[in-house]
Amino acid sequence: MKPSRDIDRLIEIMAALRTPGTGCPWDLEQDFASIAPYTIEEAYEVADAIARGDRLDLKDELGDLLLQVAFHARMAEEEGSFAFPDVVEAITTKLVRRHPHVFGDTRDLSPAEVKALWHQIKAQEKSAKAAEREAAGLPPKEEDRSVLAGVPQSLPALTRAWKLQARASTVGFDWNDARLVLDKVREETQEIEEALASGDKTSIREEIGDLLFVIANLARHVDADPEGCLAAANTKFERRFKGIEAALEAQGRTAKEASLDEMEALWQAVKKAEKRVV
Repeated sequence: MKPSRDIDRLIEIMAALRTPGTGCPWDLEQDFASIAPYTIEEAYEVADAIARGDRLDLKDELGDLLLQVAFHARMAEEEGSFAFPDVVEAITTKLVRRHPHVFGDTRDLSPAEVKALWHQIKAQEKSAKAAEREAAGLPPKEEDRSVLAGVPQSLPALTRAWKLQARASTVGFDWNDARLVLDKVREETQEIEEALASGDKTSIREEIGDLLFVIANLARHVDADPEGCLAAANTKFERRFKGIEAALEAQGRTAKEASLDEMEALWQAVKKAEKRVV
């Protein structure tokens, strides 16, 4: 088996890995549930390569993510559900159907009109799928019963909060001004103070969760990705803390040997230095 630029070779390799008797013992013992965490991890690694601007790494990570698709498709083929070509057909069908302004007669649409058309087509798809399930004698899917349903549980909590709130806003359950959300942030902060005073750990955790949920909503109201905001804050913290470590290393010391006051002073110095550079 040799490497190739042909997608068929990837499918052949995956089939060989999953062939009883001659395949890989680890690959053979996997199922959809055991592979799912790797699929999520590979998607994050793709995003990380993009954030770092590393195109060589991005090529490799996209390959790893594609492997996940091939792995799931192979397991589905083994149980007779579908195969890799069916996955390709499903997504190409969806793309053509959702872009009549590119592949059909609907032309010269503004971005806003494209977005409205997209939602209209998705609603039509949802109705068609519901009818298909009913004809097959299957119960309605949860998303056919709730505005909030269909937001994956596996999403990062901040992203899921953002999406749940966005769904609720489609039926008018929303603030109409970001400053009103900020008032809610202050309210939740006060409730955390009260929980801290009570010493009730369950209450403290619940109130912190409420605050994070409202923060995600605030980010949504100003069109900011809460995960991206937190990722940027993490990067900034990491950069500044490493600045503290570098300053201490220049003194022949480590962070463990410095007091909190010393590290705070160095932190402020790093912040000032960053502002001067900007």
